[in-house]
Amino acid sequence: MKQTLIGLLAALSFFSVSAGATEYIHRDLMANTLPSAKCEAKADAIANASKEYNLKRYSKKFCQTQGYGWHVEEIKDNGKPVCDECTGADSGKSRCHLEDVVVTCKRIKPGSVGMLPGKG
Repeated sequence: MKQTLIGLLAALSFFSVSAGATEYIHRDLMANTLPSAKCEAKADAIANASKEYNLKRYSKKFCQTQGYGWHVEEIKDNGKPVCDECTGADSGKSRCHLEDVVVTCKRIKPGSVGMLPGKG
């Protein structure tokens, strides 16, 4: 009984394939966010444009524009706020956005993981 069990375990360990680490493709992108919909005081407009929520949302969109499977690895640079003056009834107020936001996107390298054991 013990010999059968030992033989079975030896055979399983011999034929098992060790899984390698997943490989990724990385890409750095630079893009601008969109300005806010409403005009606000300049300090409030800059604060709203620089919110962490907006930065994460736009960085996710930047990576998704690269195609299926691209995800945010990290946000390297938050960019700088740029404001445009509003005209008409909202004169003296601004709409702001972030310029030159740098994001690193990643995607699983094709063929590094999948249905073909022993390849990759």
